[in-house]
Amino acid sequence: MPRAGQLKPLSDSRLTDHVSVGVLTRVFPPELVDGIVAEAGRREQRQRLLPARVVVYYVLALALFADSSYEEVMRQLVEGLSWESGWRRSWQVPSKMAISKARARLGREPLELLFRAACVPVATATTQGAFYRGLRLVSVDGTCLDVADTPANEAEFGRPGSARREGGGAFPQLRMVVLAESGTHAIFDAALGPYTTSERVLADRLWGSLEQGMLCLADRGFYGFERFKTAAATGAALLWRVNSTVALPRERMLEDGSYLTHIANDNHGRARRSGLQVRVIEYQLNDPALADEEQRYRLITTLLDPEQAPAGELAKLYPQRWELESALDELKTHQRGPRVVLRSKAPDGVYQETYGYLCTHYAIRRLMHDSALQADLVPHRLSFIRSLRAARRTTRTQPGFSPLQPRPLPPTSDR
Repeated sequence: MPRAGQLKPLSDSRLTDHVSVGVLTRVFPPELVDGIVAEAGRREQRQRLLPARVVVYYVLALALFADSSYEEVMRQLVEGLSWESGWRRSWQVPSKMAISKARARLGREPLELLFRAACVPVATATTQGAFYRGLRLVSVDGTCLDVADTPANEAEFGRPGSARREGGGAFPQLRMVVLAESGTHAIFDAALGPYTTSERVLADRLWGSLEQGMLCLADRGFYGFERFKTAAATGAALLWRVNSTVALPRERMLEDGSYLTHIANDNHGRARRSGLQVRVIEYQLNDPALADEEQRYRLITTLLDPEQAPAGELAKLYPQRWELESALDELKTHQRGPRVVLRSKAPDGVYQETYGYLCTHYAIRRLMHDSALQADLVPHRLSFIRSLRAARRTTRTQPGFSPLQPRPLPPTSDR
């Protein structure tokens, strides 16, 4: 029934015009989603109860309401179908089976294409804590997500070993390696695969997203000569930690205590001298809470000039890599929920759902970045939990059909 003073709307319209997804449509507007659906070949030949655009937004909503049932998530999504919206047709929440079939028809490709089209670095020249001497700080790291324990998922992903359980861990796991801005926690590239695929192999899919003007931080687990060389060839500057077993002879000492050397596949003689020149920074922490082996650090960097990047500054900068661990914790613990297993029963749905999580996390972080700019604050100092709650509220109450913001220009000043 209409409320007092309201007139019954004369026009009818489609469900896709009234799905209420709030802040998500700022980053993923309907025209972008429709283009992605068409590119993936998922455009409907006939009108369905659950059109492809609605299903895309539904997958994003699954990542906002991880603790809700399939049907309840759909209710959250279509609360915009109020009297004043202009929707006159009767509409019932589809069954779980109907929603599952709609997700299967959509597949994972549209969500992956959406992630790759819209999720780009967001920091601008005025973003606090996002740059070092004009270089955009980015980091690479990996994690695993528990997926539903089904024969199909186990066959696709595998599961970790376990001393307590015969046959391995309680759940199969998907492995994910991501690239993110250290200053904003915005994940702008990701490689997904089975648990049996190493982080290094997945990381090799990401180097194409590096570019000149970036400074990439990475932990020692990612180092390998060919991998480092490939990443450096993108034009991005690198600051990676290496194991103590990597031979790094002092070829030329520099005034700030760092030194130059060459790295190569072959550590001997002519092969080394014809390899890639890097600068080495060695230091030791004095933290009683850490084990001895964790206090000795060796970093290699493509920033060879100590005047442009002093060793002391780079040593203080390297802990920015751990901001990505915080970003992954946001996605796994707060957005998904602690000990929550991805709900998809089939591998294609697992990949689709994971890209949905990545897209939604990005949208929240985009909102936080814009808010931080207005308040002149460091983006990663804002509360992710409060922002997540705000995103959930806007999904219930606002259409939010705002245009996609353009990709920010490279910085013109040091931060």
